[in-house]
Amino acid sequence: MNTILFDLDGTLLPMDMKKFEEIYINELCVHFSNLLQPKVLVNALWASTEVMVKNLDYRLNKEVFMEDFAKRLDGKIEDYENLFYDFYDKGFLKLQHAVEDIEAIREAVKVLKEKGYNLVVATNPLFPRKAILHRIKWAGFQPEDFTYITTFENSHYCKPQIKYYEEILDIIKKTPSQCMMVGNDVQEDMVAGKIGMKTFLITNYILHRTGEEISSDHIGSYEDFLNLAKQLPNVCN
Repeated sequence: MNTILFDLDGTLLPMDMKKFEEIYINELCVHFSNLLQPKVLVNALWASTEVMVKNLDYRLNKEVFMEDFAKRLDGKIEDYENLFYDFYDKGFLKLQHAVEDIEAIREAVKVLKEKGYNLVVATNPLFPRKAILHRIKWAGFQPEDFTYITTFENSHYCKPQIKYYEEILDIIKKTPSQCMMVGNDVQEDMVAGKIGMKTFLITNYILHRTGEEISSDHIGSYEDFLNLAKQLPNVCN
C-alpha cells in the first residue's frame, strides 16, 4: 500500500455537518434572492444534486448538475452557473464557522507525507474546485499536499457509486490493493472496500444512514488513525 485517499468534510476537515448545511443553504438563498425564491432554489438544488449523484453515464458532474438545474427553472444555464461560482468566493466563506480544530488529522497527514505516501482528496465532487480548495485550506493544508483532488469539474461520478472510485484509480494509476480510503461516511466512503481498497472509518463525525452492519478494515478516532499512520512503513513510489 502506498496511497491514501481522504474524504474531506468530517475527515480531513473536522466539521459540524448540521451547522455547515444550515449556513450553506441560508447563504445560498441570500445570494440567489434576486433571482429565485428560497423554496424554489432549495428544491431544485436537492433534486439536481440527486440526479448528479445517481448518474452513471460518462458525463462531468458539472454538466449533469447544471443542465438539470436549468431545466427546473426559468433562465439561462450560464446565469445560474455564474451565480454559483460567484457564491463560492463570497457567502460560502462563512461556512468556515462550522469547522472544528483537531490537530491529530493534520499530524497524520504530515507523518504520511514524510513516509512517502501518495495522498488524494477523494471528496464527494458536488462542489466546484474553488469551494473544495477553500475547505482544504480551512483544514490547514495546501492543494499541493495532494497528488489528486476530485472536483465538480473533473469527476464523472459521485459517491457512493463504485465508478467514482474506479475513475480515481484509473487517473492516479493505482490498483485497489495499493490504496486505503479514509472517511467518516459508512455508505459513501467504506463502499471503496468493495473493490479491494483497505478502509479506515473515522468515528468523530461518523455518518451512518442505515442500520446495516459497518464493514471496515479499521474503525477509530482521529487519534487512532494518527497511531496507524505512525505504524505504517515508509514507501517507495
